[in-house]
Amino acid sequence: MQPPILEAQERIYDATRPFKGFVRELWAYRELAFFLAWRDVKVRYKQTLLGVGWAMLRPVVSMAIFTFVFHRMAGIASGGIAYPLFALAGIVGWNLVAEGVGAGSASLLGNTNLVTKVYFPRIVIPLSALARGLADVVPALCVFAVALAVYGAAPGWALAVLPLAVLHALAVAFGLSLWFSALSVRYRDVAHALPFVLQTLFWVSPVGYGAESVPAAVAMLYWCNPLTGVIQLFRFALLGSAHLPLELYVLSAACGLGILLSGLWFFQTVEADFADVI
Repeated sequence: MQPPILEAQERIYDATRPFKGFVRELWAYRELAFFLAWRDVKVRYKQTLLGVGWAMLRPVVSMAIFTFVFHRMAGIASGGIAYPLFALAGIVGWNLVAEGVGAGSASLLGNTNLVTKVYFPRIVIPLSALARGLADVVPALCVFAVALAVYGAAPGWALAVLPLAVLHALAVAFGLSLWFSALSVRYRDVAHALPFVLQTLFWVSPVGYGAESVPAAVAMLYWCNPLTGVIQLFRFALLGSAHLPLELYVLSAACGLGILLSGLWFFQTVEADFADVI
């Protein structure tokens, strides 16, 4: 597939109306977004020994480690669900967000030549980077289906909520990517801070344990973490059972929406300077 032809042109930026023409521009450059996404997916697995097998191996290894450390050694309960299934459902949701944030945050610096030479809405770059995380979801779900068969379980009606869980995860990942990618253009040490931020988010998110184990006194604060809602919704969709109080999930989703909208505002506010600063 050949990349779409881009024409160099000046953009008149109106900082007082940062969302003006946003949807129209994205639609106009949809072919570019698709090309960049397809390129990133191909590069990710090009000249690798296992190829897409890495997307299946990583959740399996994580599940085994979680089962040993959290369940066997720490005695973390899983609400009557086989702990490997419980952990794997959380890992699928976490990996989707973590991969999207990791790829999206480095996407502008990784496409310096494109950013400095031609005009197009720069937001296309972090948006297309979400494809890396999305491409890993299907193999991970195949692993989960095998795990269900091993434990003699089957998905229920809640599986219909899975597309919503994926969209929720992508929205959170996109919002965080917009902040980190825009900041990394001006402050290169953002790349060094990102692994620490992701590691912190991992430990304060219910990946290896359930949100129900959090003390009631700090439950509302805990659910302000948008990843809490993402992971618990994945567990509900894949297992049909999860601690998912509607009012707390709405709080988590609202915080995620706040990150997305503020990320869109900040990205479009500083976008005009990318070519000069990068």
